[in-house]
Amino acid sequence: MNRILQGLRIVEGSAFVAAPSAGMTLAQLGADVIRFDPIGGGLDYRRWPVNAAGASLYWAGLNKGKRSIQIDLGSSEGRELAAALITAPGEGAGLFLTNFPARGWLAFENLKERRADLVMVNVTGNADGSSELDYTVNAATGLPFITGHGDDPRPVNHVLPAWDLLTGQSAVAAMLAAERHRRLGGEGQYLRVALSDVAFWTMANLGFIAEVEVGAGERRASGNDLFGAFGRDFVTAEGRRVMLVAITARQWRALVEVTGTAEAMQTIEARRGLDLAKEGDRYLATADIADALTPWCRARSQAEIAQAFAGTGVCWGPYRSIGEALAEDARCSPGNPMFERVAHPGIGPTLTPGSPIESTALPRQPVRPAPRLGEHTEEVLTEVLGLDSGAIGALYDKGVVAGPVERT
Repeated sequence: MNRILQGLRIVEGSAFVAAPSAGMTLAQLGADVIRFDPIGGGLDYRRWPVNAAGASLYWAGLNKGKRSIQIDLGSSEGRELAAALITAPGEGAGLFLTNFPARGWLAFENLKERRADLVMVNVTGNADGSSELDYTVNAATGLPFITGHGDDPRPVNHVLPAWDLLTGQSAVAAMLAAERHRRLGGEGQYLRVALSDVAFWTMANLGFIAEVEVGAGERRASGNDLFGAFGRDFVTAEGRRVMLVAITARQWRALVEVTGTAEAMQTIEARRGLDLAKEGDRYLATADIADALTPWCRARSQAEIAQAFAGTGVCWGPYRSIGEALAEDARCSPGNPMFERVAHPGIGPTLTPGSPIESTALPRQPVRPAPRLGEHTEEVLTEVLGLDSGAIGALYDKGVVAGPVERT
């Protein structure tokens, strides 16, 4: 699957999550993604989590399959080299992905003078170009006030950088759409993907904004309860937790049948005047349903629950720590064809995913590790810019570029 975009060359100037995750996705689909960084590494080169030697697991994870070149971006000669790389000729080239400010030498109009059909995808914080982070955008969406438990008024931030990841995938879509537009008509373009736009786009698409506008009021935090249908976490006999969910009518019927709670559910319906065949009514009766299911879960171990639910259509899942997932879940193991154990420079072998997309036309190829910083400097200068060894040596001597360094 990492060959479907073969023939595209994308130059990436980036840091943190959104833009690097976009470049990684494109690289895992077969594009030649060349990431340029300042000499010594960019803002995210040593970001946590790190291993005992200080090598960033985060950086390795988001830069798999890319080529790396180090350039002194503080010098005019270094900036000239980076601009030449961005706008280098080639039918599948002239594609630039960045979350750096699009001004000065990186302004689209300036780069376009060097290549008229340039496609530039610029990830920004806000639509006006001002800075923003996932964590500050999330705080502004209202979600932290409905995350957590209702008996605690404090907002709860998410741990997953969801807006960064969604923005990264939006940048992938923007890049591929613009490349197709250019291929059909020859026209380049500048595309902006703002983190805050993606966040509020999502909030509106999922009905959060309309819910307030139509007068339904502000949603309250409700712990692990599923909004709009039935879903709640339960404690097993050995003190572990499982999540039970019934969104569809089939899931609900299966849950009631397996747990033997049909009579209890009929009683709830009669007392509350609800029809639990309807997902909204199940949501309104969440507490009562949970009371009926709690004794069944408390009387059984997680293994017994798994056996009882096997093949029934009940939608459920155990709560696991990351370590438990590694030890217990086949989906997070080399048994999943998406994963391989790959040795990353300065880190060693870790469970590493390829693309989650499966294809009938192109089988999965070996997962490529993250590069050493500057690992491909000489290779890129030769292949892309056509520089000979003498010119490259002069750039090294002047400190305009740097070669590979160990990952620390």
